[in-house]
Amino acid sequence: MTSQSGPSTPSRKRSKWDQDDNEEPPFVPQPKRRAKQKPAKISQDSPRASQVPPVAAPPAIYRPGHSRYVPPRTRHPPIQPSRSVYSYERLNQIEEGSYGVVFRAKDKQTGDIVALKKLKLDEEKNGFPITALREIYALMSCRHENVVLCVITIILVEMTRVFVVMDFIEHDLKSLLTMMPSPFLQSEIKTLMLQLLSAVNHCHDQWILHRDLKTSNLLMNNRGTIKVADFGLARRYGDPVGVGGMTQLVVTLWYRAPEILLGATTYSTAVDMWSVGCIFAELLLKEPLFQAHGELELLSMIFKLLGPPTTHSWPNYTSLPLSKTISLPSPQPHQFRQKFPYLTSAGLDLLMSLLTYDPDQRINAEEALQHPYFTESPLPKHPDLFGSFPSAAAGEKKRKAFESPTAPRGANHKLLDESNVTTE
Repeated sequence: MTSQSGPSTPSRKRSKWDQDDNEEPPFVPQPKRRAKQKPAKISQDSPRASQVPPVAAPPAIYRPGHSRYVPPRTRHPPIQPSRSVYSYERLNQIEEGSYGVVFRAKDKQTGDIVALKKLKLDEEKNGFPITALREIYALMSCRHENVVLCVITIILVEMTRVFVVMDFIEHDLKSLLTMMPSPFLQSEIKTLMLQLLSAVNHCHDQWILHRDLKTSNLLMNNRGTIKVADFGLARRYGDPVGVGGMTQLVVTLWYRAPEILLGATTYSTAVDMWSVGCIFAELLLKEPLFQAHGELELLSMIFKLLGPPTTHSWPNYTSLPLSKTISLPSPQPHQFRQKFPYLTSAGLDLLMSLLTYDPDQRINAEEALQHPYFTESPLPKHPDLFGSFPSAAAGEKKRKAFESPTAPRGANHKLLDESNVTTE
């Protein structure tokens, strides 16, 4: 027998999961990390300093900030921060429209007179009105000397009142035409039409339809410059025109194009040019051309002046939705010469080109600017030579004529003699 005794407990077979506490885990070799080599510092005096080539920067990846089809931000006007409405002093109310109320106000800091437009948000339930967004976008896009300047200073008051600051203009053409004792001269009409066509052409170049051109939306200062205002119905146009087409509830009735009256849901810049033609006629007549009370009466007045449409003057007339519901009068020639007997042949041609049935044949603003009417005698008058009038928007009233004394009559008239002269 051996001197050493065995274990007191019976022996058992050990499994591979049993490990002793004193047993060390097997050694697993770890991969060695490569030490980073620090670049050796080379002094400027060392001869190797001139031999070390410069390290080239990695090529930068070009990531455009916007689409290449969008103009850079520098071409857009800067947006100024909002100001308090109490920094302006309201002077008087100018007018109230469907989408806002316009006041004449004074900047308390600079003393400038501005137009303060309060947008109507009382009945808006779906957030900020789309008409206000379109108007602000159109004013920001159409920066032109004959388009009203909007400072784009949007003043928020409790998120229920929004004010937009614009420059103040003394007159509008509608009020001015009723106040003037006589209509504009031919040279003055040419100047006004050139400014209007230039503004409309710029808006169309920026893909903006005004859709409410009329004399009350044309502002005029005392220096003979007009500015197109009230872009509440303006919108951007192009292809595609949008789901469902474009609305027909645009343009004031007296200045509405016949294609809109007949239910067209897709239209272009020609609707603005028809309104320009109505404004041209109103400047000549000193009153609106088509003073109708309804759409049917307006169509009958158009048919009387232009003659009923034919397949030659308007090939697509039968394709309009409401064309089959209207009975056309008997064929007759147009009445332009009878309506405008004192207009020259070139002026009559321009007016007839603006008031054309077919939108595709109607003259555009760029072509109208080059019309011979503006180069014949009398030439357009310089805006500085226009007369000035009292501003109704500023609360000015027409000055009364001086009351001159009556002529001496009868025996009651006293002559100056020594009996009625008192001296001290």
